[in-house]
Amino acid sequence: MTHINDYKEIVGRGTIEDLFLLADRLQGKAVQNINSTAVGGGVAEILTRMLPLLQDLGVDARWDVIKGNERFYSTTKKIHNALHGVQVDILSDEFEDFLETNRQNASGMTFGDIVFIHDPQPIALVEQRGTVGGRWVWRCHIDFSRPDDHVWRFLKSFVDRYDSAVFSAPAFARALAIPQILIAPSIDPLSDKNRTLPEETIDAVFTRFGIDRSRPVVTQISRFDYLKDPVGVIKAYRLAKRRVDCQLVLAGGGATDDPEGPAIMQQVNSEAERDQDIHVLFLPPSSDIEINALQRGSAVILQKSLREGFGLTVAEALWKGRPTIAGAVGGIPLQIKHKYSGILTHSIEGTAHWIKQLLQEPAFAARLGKNGHQHVRDNFLITRHIKDYLLLFLSLYHADDIVHL
Repeated sequence: MTHINDYKEIVGRGTIEDLFLLADRLQGKAVQNINSTAVGGGVAEILTRMLPLLQDLGVDARWDVIKGNERFYSTTKKIHNALHGVQVDILSDEFEDFLETNRQNASGMTFGDIVFIHDPQPIALVEQRGTVGGRWVWRCHIDFSRPDDHVWRFLKSFVDRYDSAVFSAPAFARALAIPQILIAPSIDPLSDKNRTLPEETIDAVFTRFGIDRSRPVVTQISRFDYLKDPVGVIKAYRLAKRRVDCQLVLAGGGATDDPEGPAIMQQVNSEAERDQDIHVLFLPPSSDIEINALQRGSAVILQKSLREGFGLTVAEALWKGRPTIAGAVGGIPLQIKHKYSGILTHSIEGTAHWIKQLLQEPAFAARLGKNGHQHVRDNFLITRHIKDYLLLFLSLYHADDIVHL
């Protein structure tokens, strides 16, 4: 367990003193985070690391997870895909079931002074606001640049009841009656997934998975979700391998609120079969050391997303100084300046081209990694994220002074 003072060596004493000053002004206010899963995905990962640090600062920070049946999660996955611009059909009774599940969860909850709702799944809990009071914030972690109009109109009827909405990138801003605030997600540099590892640990992980470190390794770490385009990654790898020797690692897991994961995993396994240089690894939630080692031991990291709210795996790879190629979507361009802190790509062919270039030009690859590491240090560490949230919470009690963070 890390403590907030452990971060002084990374971000400086002044930054930590600022956090204590802001947290002190929230005394007497309970901050309640609510989302749909305790395991899997960036939201759960951020909250797992952030809640203890907020509590260490003296903030009364809490976390609740809503519950739902298989139909509820099937509907919320449709909503998720629709907000990413995918054509889906959601029936009126599915929307009704979605609302009823939110109401059932609300009946068993005690709400805090500040209710911080994450993503669409618990969005309708705001129906309780007139009864329980408090300040309410909706935090959208997904790519909102091209949402389906029908689904967005349904969600907007709830979003407008909040005090403010938080997005990860400027492109996700919507026409809303409430203030919109830009807060990028973050990584925790002291977590098992991001802390420095000895070479023997990296070697041991590669050996366990049967991956040859003497040959270049190209890796994508992500959920097995079609929006992460794992099949496209395999196709890009095969194009690149015509020109350079390399291996591919596709590693990740699923989330408890994502029913599509097994089908995507089956597609990936089918595409990868009979190629011994493709390593498909389904990792359990406790695999932070393994993910860290795989990223640190790889020559190139990919995040070939088709849609992306932010893409924390990009920040993780950059923090480790690895040259990173990622889809130019969502919040990824906030992390990567093309050919300076990484590579932005738009196609399978472009991804293959840059895999080949980075493997053939190690000095250029190393320079990208160095610049990427510094960019994450300056902008995407958890201490900056906590500061933004504390300022947001304080602004809820000073409405006339709200500024866009």
